[in-house]
Amino acid sequence: MPAVVDEEAHLLGMPDDDYMNNEQLAFFRQRLLQEQPQVEERLHEVRHAMVAYERGGDELDQASYEEELRLQLRQADRETRLLANIAAALKRIEVGEFGYCEETGEPIGIARLLFRPTARLCLEAKQRQEQREHHYAKVRR
Repeated sequence: MPAVVDEEAHLLGMPDDDYMNNEQLAFFRQRLLQEQPQVEERLHEVRHAMVAYERGGDELDQASYEEELRLQLRQADRETRLLANIAAALKRIEVGEFGYCEETGEPIGIARLLFRPTARLCLEAKQRQEQREHHYAKVRR
């Protein structure tokens, strides 16, 4: 783990004018490629649990089963979306668009990418998106 921390500190210490250089791109490609099979395994486990879960006979058991199934479906949906986001991030690395905001074209920033390597938006654009979503949710109520 200390090697990862050292590598992250090294990336954070790089000059801004050398943003998304080959070393940074290689780091994020490797991180995404390491995360991908972990997410696939979690998705496989959730799907297996959904299939293997035994239904109970009475109404209370049935309600418990349905709640557990609902939670597992949400988890499977999250993992499926994360896999798609990882694939999209790897594609952005290939075409030279990784690390730049899809809305503004500005750098997303190493710190944000270390936290969320699948990020597509810079922090400001993400905040605007969340405000719009919050506004639309309030209007729909």
